[in-house]
Amino acid sequence: MPTEIEWADETWNPVTGCSSYSIGCAHCYAKRIAERFKRDRNPKYRNGFKVTTHPDALGDPLKMKRSKLIFVCSMGDLFHNEVPASFIEQVMSTMRKAHWHTFVLLTKRADRLASWPTPFPRNVWPGVSVESQAHTKRLEKLRKVDARVRVVSFEPLVGEIWEFDTKGIGWVIVGGEQGVGARKMEDEWVNFIVNTCHIVKVPIFFKQWGSAHGMRDARVDGFVVKEVPHRHNEQAHLF
Repeated sequence: MPTEIEWADETWNPVTGCSSYSIGCAHCYAKRIAERFKRDRNPKYRNGFKVTTHPDALGDPLKMKRSKLIFVCSMGDLFHNEVPASFIEQVMSTMRKAHWHTFVLLTKRADRLASWPTPFPRNVWPGVSVESQAHTKRLEKLRKVDARVRVVSFEPLVGEIWEFDTKGIGWVIVGGEQGVGARKMEDEWVNFIVNTCHIVKVPIFFKQWGSAHGMRDARVDGFVVKEVPHRHNEQAHLF
């Protein structure tokens, strides 16, 4: 499905729903959207934000013939403990078959990601979400994953980051919290992350300052920062 998420071309949701895991979940955008869809009687969200697998969606990427950057489970967490391992492997199988796409997986459940028993194909970029310094330990788990590109999403960034190891990280995304009650992301937190990535030449994509900053432009010190790693399959397409 086409998306307003700026760094992705499409979203694909073979799993929807999640449960609160850490402080970054307090104002979850996906939960708000899922509950609205349920009120609107959208059949895919009949369970609201309860973890739900959607076998009928497994083949969706195979129908997209041109190469896309696809955010997997933007409305849930593929590695939630309620998602059966057999279903995760079905998702993995689709991504292997759809080799002309690039898939980004983000989870806060870094332990399950790191212990996943089958290798990630080159076109799958696994990652973790990190909302404050206290949660940078997820990076240690991410580094155990064998992948061409590992992703860290500092979004929603609701606490200071003053130290993180970029070793083995191939892409960093940063964004402030959106919606009612959004917590403020401070300039110095963002500047530290951007400067750290630029020093070691890790691509970084800055999304937005968040609702607490009102209509502030998505710039850091006056610059647009929207870098994306090279996709080995970005020119690929099938007819």
